[in-house]
Amino acid sequence: MRVDVAWWDLEGTGQSIASMRAHLHEEGIGAWTGVPGLVLKLWLADETANRWGAVMLWSERPADGVLPPNRAAELIGTPPAHRCRFDVEAAVEGEHPLTTLGGLGPAFALSQGVPSNA
Repeated sequence: MRVDVAWWDLEGTGQSIASMRAHLHEEGIGAWTGVPGLVLKLWLADETANRWGAVMLWSERPADGVLPPNRAAELIGTPPAHRCRFDVEAAVEGEHPLTTLGGLGPAFALSQGVPSNA
């Protein structure tokens, strides 16, 4: 398994966490649900440092041509400020009450009328 980590520093880009969250809600999530080999994708926001990014866990990462367009890079106007790839040495799943991770997070709350900073 592999992990990809990417993030952008949003300062001076014309984008904000709120604008990126709105984009994610409107069109960014669905494109990733059918990507072969993708186990999990987490979109990340750090409001204190004004950063936006993602972590992707792959059983096997497909070629770049199979991936959806990088809309974050298009909206922000630059490639990620930081991009790293790692081999997964071990993985565990702890005990938790969740049945699925799909549908969690503030981007999904937008359709339910919850403020974007919830």
